This record gives sequence, C-alpha cells and structure tokens, in this order.
Amino acid sequence: MSVQFLRKNLDVAGLVSATGRQSELTPQRSVKPASSASATLEKLKVDKVRWVQLFYTDVLGGFNQVSVPAATIEDDSFVTGIPKLDGSSVRGFREIYDSDMNLVPDPATLATVPWDPDVGTTVRFICDVRVGGSKEPYPHDPRWVARKTEQVLAAAGFDRSYWGPEVEFFVFDSIDLIPSAAGVRDAWAGSGYLVHHSEAPWHTGPVQDLVRFKEGYHRAPPYDSLLPLRAEMCNILADDFHLTIDAHHHEVATASQSEINIRFDELVPMADHIQDLRYVIRNVAARHGRIACLMPKPIYGDNAIGMHVNQSLWSKGKSAFFDASDPYAELSQTCRYYVGGLLEHSRAMCAITNPITNSYRRLVPGYEAPVFIAWSKANRSANVRIPFYHKGRPAAKRVEYRTPDPSANIYLTEAALALAGLDGIRRKIEPPPPVDENIYKLTPAKRKALQVRELPGSLSEALDCLESDRDFLKPAFASSLLDVYIEMKREEQLELNLRPHPYEFYRYMDV
Repeated sequence: MSVQFLRKNLDVAGLVSATGRQSELTPQRSVKPASSASATLEKLKVDKVRWVQLFYTDVLGGFNQVSVPAATIEDDSFVTGIPKLDGSSVRGFREIYDSDMNLVPDPATLATVPWDPDVGTTVRFICDVRVGGSKEPYPHDPRWVARKTEQVLAAAGFDRSYWGPEVEFFVFDSIDLIPSAAGVRDAWAGSGYLVHHSEAPWHTGPVQDLVRFKEGYHRAPPYDSLLPLRAEMCNILADDFHLTIDAHHHEVATASQSEINIRFDELVPMADHIQDLRYVIRNVAARHGRIACLMPKPIYGDNAIGMHVNQSLWSKGKSAFFDASDPYAELSQTCRYYVGGLLEHSRAMCAITNPITNSYRRLVPGYEAPVFIAWSKANRSANVRIPFYHKGRPAAKRVEYRTPDPSANIYLTEAALALAGLDGIRRKIEPPPPVDENIYKLTPAKRKALQVRELPGSLSEALDCLESDRDFLKPAFASSLLDVYIEMKREEQLELNLRPHPYEFYRYMDV
C-alpha cells in the first residue's frame, strides 16, 4: 500500500467512519473531470494503449464487455458509437430480427485494466447503448434510465443529486456443489452447496482466525483474514479506476463479510463506480483463487449482505434536505416529502432493489436487515434512516435507504429511488410519524397503530407490487423495459419453485 494512499485514508479518518458515514468533502467526480474525445485519443496514443475494452450493463445489472484494438477508436466513436453489439444476445435488449446496436464510450470513464499486462496496455470505457442506424438512446439501457432520471430531477428544480451506496460482500475460499462427484450440475437428483472459509465456525481445518456468528464487526487481524485482499482491491480502485476510498472493514457476519465505502458522487457516475467496485472485487478474489459472492444470503444463521443507498437532492448549490429549524433531525419539508415517496413505493421498488429470489432470505427479522416500512433518525431497524452523527451540517444531510442488496442493477435502483422520492415531493406525501423504537420487537397491534407496513416476503410478491404500482417510474422507465424486466424475473421465480430444496428433505422425508 502506497504512502500516498495511506495518507489519503488518514486525512478522511476524522470525517468518515467505517459504518459508511459519508464525508462532507468534495464528491468523487471532482477527482477525475470528464475528458474530451480528442484529449482521450491523444492519451491513448501517449500511453501506447493496445486494447480498449467497451463495457455496458444489461437489464439485470450484468457488466459485459467487448475488446477492440485501440487503433480502431476514432473521434466519431465517441459520437456515433462502435458497431460491436448484437442486442438479441443481451438479456432484456433486442429481438433477433432487429439486433444491431452501437456502443458509445464515455470519455469520463477511462480507466486502466491491470489484470493482464503481458497482452499490452489495456484500458476500458463504460458505454451508452444506441440502436443501430440511430443516435437515439436505447430505452432499455440501464445507464440511459439513470441519465433520464437526472434530467427529470433537473426539470423539477434539483440540479444535483448525490449518491453513496455502501456495498457489502463475501469472499469465500471455495464453494462445492454437492454431489459434484456424480457430475450433477442441476437439481434433477438433488443438490446442495458447501461454503468453505477459514474464519467460519464450521471450518474443519486448523482454527487460527475463527469468527463466530454475528461477531465479525470491525474485527482486527488475524481474525479479519481478508484485510490484505481488501486493501489490494482499494489500491486498484484508487490507482487504476480513479476512485476515492473512504473506508473498508470486516462486517458483522463470519466468513469474511466485508464492506468497501467509496466517496459519494452524482447519480450516473456513482452507478458507474459501483459497477467498477463489483468488477474489481470479483477479479481480485479470482486472482487469489477465491470466490467473491454478492448474493445477499449465502449463509444460514448469520447476517446477509446489503447495499444501503445514501442520497440527497441539491438546488443551486444548497441542500434541499436540510432545515436547521427542524427539531427532530434538521429535515426540510422537501426531505419529508421525499421520505414519504420512498415509503409509499417501498413495496413496489423491492422488485428492483431486491431483484432475486435469494434477496428475500435476507429480508427477515433478526439479522439487521429491514423488514418493515418505516422511517427514523439513527434507527437501523427502519428501512429509511436519517443519519444523524452531527448537528448543523447541511452538506451531510441525507437519506439512507436500507432495503437494497448488491444483486440489484445499480442504475435502475438509483433511478427508482430518485423517482419515488420525487413523486413524494410532487404529491406532497407526508410520511407517518417516525418510529424511534426497535421495530422488530413491536407487537403487530403496535406496528399497525404506528402505520408500519411490511416489505414483500418473496420476489413473486414484489413483482405483484410493481405491476400494481409502476406509474411513478414512467418519467424514466419505458413501459417495454418494465414489461421485459418483470417477465424475466417471473421466470426466475418459476425456476426456483420447480426445484426441490435441500431443507425440504430434512423437514419432510418422514411425512
């Protein structure tokens, strides 16, 4: 780890805690301003770049890429795009009879890819997707949905929005499919998985770094066995992807549950950064012979991984969420309406913020994940939290939405949250009174009296909610995109429902 990198982290230590508290310093984007196409081409020549990787995101959040020789990149590539995409082969994009699409690199996303230096200097761009023969944005491109959301916010008078997702993850030593010896790769004959990690209580080898269930938070080495690997991830994110790291640490669960916090930024750039973060986590783990896992609930009996999303709206250089005269949490009326919109649409948004069947293994009581729809300051049992570390700091005033997990498409997630909050502002949705109690311990009668609702209990239920409450997404989400998305997610739920579960054998073999 470089001295410069250590000094950078020490400089922000007083302003950023490892709980994910955002810094009041300048946002991430100021670190790396956008470059012009001509300046970018010149840099490719000066750096003797040989390969350019063009990355784009599919509807389900997958980060995909195609590599082209650097010599094929021209000025026009940043305007009309590069014809290298068969949309019919991408989840949620085009039909086979109309599949030609272009990738338009964003010069501001230029980054070095450090994995294979022997093949020559390689860089990458994150791209916008265009329909072949047209310069028009493609409405199923998640990055375009996020861009359109920024335009909708600006039209409503909010010229800036800042975002700070907190990404948690596991890195396992290995995962075995059982019965792998029989070559079974599906559930025709029954199957299960065995997760290996030296920290885990079930580890059968030498015990050097045992972390018991729910006792991993901020553990120091040797118990935090992933610290060197996370530091390597952070160095690459800082040095090659130009991101500012705020903190990294061991999270609550055993088996190396971890979190990396990067500096906040505006809506689209922050979504780009989260894609980079996921990409680096996976690749660094793989290069050490390990498996990064961003599936929310891989381990029974311990905490799952989430992706709490911090957000704030700004107008003419001032926070639209701060009001020093508010006695509760220094919230403006605009912020209260925004919270009202988030609460109003929480159930529908689960189909986007918690988009896989496994997401609902996390949304259960007892593991610090939100189950109930409520808001409060500093209350981690509510799904909408108002962080309140200091008084009198307008720049720090934000809303933390605790429901999402890392399996979500970050572009669609940020867009949905912004549009839900904006709907609350437009309709002046006043939220119920804040709940300053442990909601998990309230009786059903008390929760009803406090107007506390429950989040969906399954992906199928969440999709039902989205189908009945999708109008708030119309300003940026094409109806065809939502139709395709819901159809694909229905198929995922069906595929799970068709297969026997290992626990069913334990529970029902003697019926």
